[in-house]
Amino acid sequence: MKRTLFFILLSLTAAGLQGQTKSDFLMKGRALVERGKPDEAISLLSAALENYPERDVYLERAEAFATRGDYSQAINDYNSANSVSSGSGEYGLSRIYALKGDAATAVYHLELCLGSEYRRSEKEIMLDPSFSLVENRPEWRQFWKSDIYSSVEKGIAEIEYNLSTGNISDAKTVFTSLTGSYPGNNDLACAGALISFNEKKYPEALKTLDGILANAPGNEKYLKLLALTQEASGNPAGASSTYTRLIAAGTAEPELLLLRAESYRKTGETDRALGDVEKFLDLYPGDKKALSRAGRLSAASGDNLKALTYFSENLRLHPNDAECYIDRADSYFVSKSWDFAAKDYSMALDLQPENPEAWLNMGIARLSMGKKDDACFYFRKAFGQGNKKAAEYLSKNCIK
Repeated sequence: MKRTLFFILLSLTAAGLQGQTKSDFLMKGRALVERGKPDEAISLLSAALENYPERDVYLERAEAFATRGDYSQAINDYNSANSVSSGSGEYGLSRIYALKGDAATAVYHLELCLGSEYRRSEKEIMLDPSFSLVENRPEWRQFWKSDIYSSVEKGIAEIEYNLSTGNISDAKTVFTSLTGSYPGNNDLACAGALISFNEKKYPEALKTLDGILANAPGNEKYLKLLALTQEASGNPAGASSTYTRLIAAGTAEPELLLLRAESYRKTGETDRALGDVEKFLDLYPGDKKALSRAGRLSAASGDNLKALTYFSENLRLHPNDAECYIDRADSYFVSKSWDFAAKDYSMALDLQPENPEAWLNMGIARLSMGKKDDACFYFRKAFGQGNKKAAEYLSKNCIK
């Protein structure tokens, strides 16, 4: 019976896949797993494999099987990924055997991973909770006693750590000490671009990234840094194009949709921005950040009724969140629905009293309703919290 139901679900899933890209499948599969629906993810990705029997689809389905606790099927998929691209499934196999408590086999596959093009950093491995069951086993400890990482890899890790703590000077010292010994190393060059980014020397970072991407046009790490640098340097159009490259390549990270949406918003492409946010909401229904963005983008496009729909849904799901009340209050404010705006600002201020902008808008709403004395109280609260605009309203309406 279960087998029959699985194939019925698989058929229905396949029918809904027409016109979707591999990236659509991967993002939806990952979102379903993160939402605690691995069975649906498995059905979706199984249907997708009929058109895309590729490494990344096998890897994503393997994660869904692992989440469901079906380690045998996960192992099969990781091996299938290896068959498509040698070494691509080894890290996943290492994680699975670690979860099974088999330290020796976990180490065996980790060694194969580190000897492949899909090599992982020491930091990523050490922070992976999958290995917690074997980290005190003798096989695991012995493995880490060997010389696994080269000097340049250790140096890049040190650079990234220093930058994460705001220590640019030490990061530059390490970078300088390595450049003479490792000329032409793309990963080291990327670390240099990251230093330039942190120093806000964006032209330098962009020049370096353009050079290394010419040699490795599909490198996900380089492309992500490029997009961040384009955004920071005031080139949101370039950033949106780079995010599109990442998405088109099959990067299974739904957050890229929100990042691209923000770039579209900055270039005035509101409809495209809203399309990306709505696509994210299809993956994560009820996400507070996405509902807020969808509402603001709808308001920016002139559709205040649609904006109110998003804001009201956000409040239904997050009834004790001040920002959700402020979003809807601002929308009512723009449409001059003063009574509704005042009610929402009042709720927001009960939850978040240290909000000078909300106090000011509350005062304007009350003033527009003909309640000057109330308005003056709110203008004083806003001014007391440092809102300079409130001074103008106080002088015009509250000083006799």
